[in-house]
Amino acid sequence: MSKKIVFFEAAGGSDKGVDGHRKDTMPMIEALRRRGWDAEQMFYSDDKSEEIFEQVKENFDGYVSRVNPGTLAHGEQKYMDTLRRLSDAGVKGFPHPDAMEIFGAKDSLVKLADTELVPTDTYAYYDMASFRENFPTSLSYGERVLKQNRGSTGEGIWRVKVLGETVEPGTPYPLTTRIKCTEAVDNHVEEHDLGEFIEFCQQYIVGAHGQLVDMRFIPRIVEGEIRILLVGPQVVFIVHKKPAQTADAFSATLFSGATYTYDQPEKWPELIAFFRKNLAVIKEKLGGNELPLIWTADFMLDTTAEGQDCYVLGEINCSCVGFTSDLDKGIQDMVAEHIIATLK
Repeated sequence: MSKKIVFFEAAGGSDKGVDGHRKDTMPMIEALRRRGWDAEQMFYSDDKSEEIFEQVKENFDGYVSRVNPGTLAHGEQKYMDTLRRLSDAGVKGFPHPDAMEIFGAKDSLVKLADTELVPTDTYAYYDMASFRENFPTSLSYGERVLKQNRGSTGEGIWRVKVLGETVEPGTPYPLTTRIKCTEAVDNHVEEHDLGEFIEFCQQYIVGAHGQLVDMRFIPRIVEGEIRILLVGPQVVFIVHKKPAQTADAFSATLFSGATYTYDQPEKWPELIAFFRKNLAVIKEKLGGNELPLIWTADFMLDTTAEGQDCYVLGEINCSCVGFTSDLDKGIQDMVAEHIIATLK
């Protein structure tokens, strides 16, 4: 028996085509319709949240969230509350808001730091006091990468390296220590006193959902970031994102000059085997929720103490992963099949 699915979007934003929709929304709707299911698009706005809640609760069996949080003028809290109310009322969420929040937050890495996926020396700071106290010591063990929870395309992701004489590991650096900071958004370099930079980072910690993740810098990022794109548990393809070949480049975004190569999963057998072995662990450690509908896991190559290749998880994305340039790969059909299989 066919059911009715609504796709939520938010009006405006740079992710829309000339028709006002995300370029991957209508293909997913059409894929469901080809299979005899009823699907339509709806624009979400905070001022109509109650009306939207009642309409969807009464008329739809499931919703697909295609809202980029950055397009919501007043933040995403009311939107997430609306999705949660719909889920509680029996409307199936793709994904459930709990999965969106837990998988999409940068501190998901910290929740996985006691697994083979993420280095144990990965930390999260939720207030300035803990950041001021701990980061000068964390930096004593070598280069670090700080990642803000908000933003995209590398904004607020900083590679931090000490300039000049180093200290013994475990000894906090003085706040007057000069550091080199490279931002992933465009690989530009700034020099600061450590204390000055710590205060600059307040913008990433203070406010709703503010946090900074502090992770070891992986030098082999220059060989590229390997992104796995998935529909639920199904691996669709791999994107090998290689940073620009300049002195301080470590960013794997197109905006920063990185080059992307699209590969079939079979080209990365060791990575796929490693990922599949740990998929249940990821699900368990990130709240036990169903996997997101469309999501990505980004890995970097590292080297073990024995000199063997290994993979490190660097980020998970799930809030609104787009695939507008990959419609020819049939992802919209995989999405439709996954929704149907879940709701049957």
